[in-house]
Amino acid sequence: MKKHISSGSDFEQKFAYSRAVIDGNYVFVSGTTGYDYKTMTISESVAEQTEQCFKNIERALHQAGCDLSQVVRIHYILSDKKDFELCAPVLQKYLSASKPAATMIEAGLLDDAMKIEIEVTAKISKKY
Repeated sequence: MKKHISSGSDFEQKFAYSRAVIDGNYVFVSGTTGYDYKTMTISESVAEQTEQCFKNIERALHQAGCDLSQVVRIHYILSDKKDFELCAPVLQKYLSASKPAATMIEAGLLDDAMKIEIEVTAKISKKY
């Protein structure tokens, strides 16, 4: 059984996707940017965007009944690969316990203000 989770973001409505999908014991969190969905603002700092990405991801995971410690896979998509080093302290803060398998990709993002997008997969201990 699948369950869809929404953040209420206008992006989800416009582009027909869910912030996260629970399928069995897995939670698939869509690529998440550094927008603060309450204010629809985004910082110019890649580190601050990364911090906001994790806050947005944490909200989705909590709605799914799990947390960042259960993340098993993560994809980082950056508009400039040189910015990845600036993200390291934030990654340590949020992922030092789970140490998921990871991939970093450099690609154009939907909005020029976006510097990073993060996608995660988590495994929950009980079937939803």
